Amino acid sequence: MTKVKYVRVSTTEQNTGRQETNSKEFSKVYIDKVSGSVKFSERKEASKLILDIESGIISEIHINSIDRLGRSIIDILTMIEFFNEKSVKVFVENIGMFSLIDNKPNPSFKMIVSVLGNVAEMERNNMLERQKQGIELAKAKGIYKGRLYGTRMNDDEVLIKYKAVVKELKNGESLRRAAKIGGCSLGTAQKIQRILQEKEAA
Repeated sequence: MTKVKYVRVSTTEQNTGRQETNSKEFSKVYIDKVSGSVKFSERKEASKLILDIESGIISEIHINSIDRLGRSIIDILTMIEFFNEKSVKVFVENIGMFSLIDNKPNPSFKMIVSVLGNVAEMERNNMLERQKQGIELAKAKGIYKGRLYGTRMNDDEVLIKYKAVVKELKNGESLRRAAKIGGCSLGTAQKIQRILQEKEAA
């Protein structure tokens, strides 16, 4: 039985160093560079972690913060419940608590996680609302050029529309360079990168 760590950052350009500061303590560190909106079970490294749990070789998982498991409170609690069922302890470093005590669910942990998860979800929704208001204001001023999110384009249509971005990313260029060359926002470049990664993994 082993102790492992799970690390997630949203983009390939983000540094995982802060979350890996104590990595030497663990038998293995799983690192995903993917948006928190992607369900835990659908992430490349998280899927490997789940398989290792199913194999019974993991007894303890450490994460930097609870939002590494998911963006919504439902996704977070679903994963915590899965870990509990498998008798795998989760330790959240920024609150210093274990999900299980003597192999039983820690009620204080669940309460704090629920609060933190709800706060994170509320902050995300507020950010999206502010973003929406900003777009409406830009439209009213006649300076809005359109954006990828909220459109009805499917993945293939997105890749066709942003061929230059696709080319830059496939050549190993940074997201910022790809966005600049392709004439789109960094967020759009990140979306395109995710599509490419999903197609590659399929």
